[in-house]
Amino acid sequence: MLKSRWTSLIATTALVLSTTLAQAQSAAAPAASAAPDVWIKQISGEVIDAVKSDKAIQAGDTKRILALVDAKILPGVDFQRMTAASVGRYWRQATPDQQKRLQDEFKTLLVRTYAGALTQVKDQTVELKPLRSKPEDTEVLVRSEIKGKGEPIQLDYRVEKSGDGWKIYDVNVLGVWLVESYRASFAQEIAASGIDGLITRLAEKNKAAAAKG
Repeated sequence: MLKSRWTSLIATTALVLSTTLAQAQSAAAPAASAAPDVWIKQISGEVIDAVKSDKAIQAGDTKRILALVDAKILPGVDFQRMTAASVGRYWRQATPDQQKRLQDEFKTLLVRTYAGALTQVKDQTVELKPLRSKPEDTEVLVRSEIKGKGEPIQLDYRVEKSGDGWKIYDVNVLGVWLVESYRASFAQEIAASGIDGLITRLAEKNKAAAAKG
């Protein structure tokens, strides 16, 4: 089944993941070459303010939200690596066409999930933990907490150096890594109906979500 514990957590994590990734291409020049935790902190503050001031997003305007996600969030994610890791060993068995279709459908699934959660941005703040890395590292773990009402929520990122900037390829919420969570459900679907079966299942979920607006 594609539904997992990750699904129940994803709405909570969407705020910070979205604000982390948003404006990755349009941020000021220093952010592009900054340390990954600095990149996350700078961008998140800017986008939280932008979302709070956008009444259309707060009202759930799907087209407005998807446009924001498509323009501002997607450039900050390595979806190919994220999809390949989520599909696991089956990725190497997939044809180039199947790989492309898997990536497209998985991207759509995540985009719609995060887009829906953007309307929940209220008074949350982000606190970054000390970064444990060396200047020459090309893959880094960035740890943070979401603070608002209730207990703080653990949110960690696996990021990779990409050109002059950074891209996220996995996210950990309360001890649950996105890639690991989807890998288990994807493996079950592939075992039952093959790679094409997984693609069909993802497409069905995306079609149903689009029909709801």
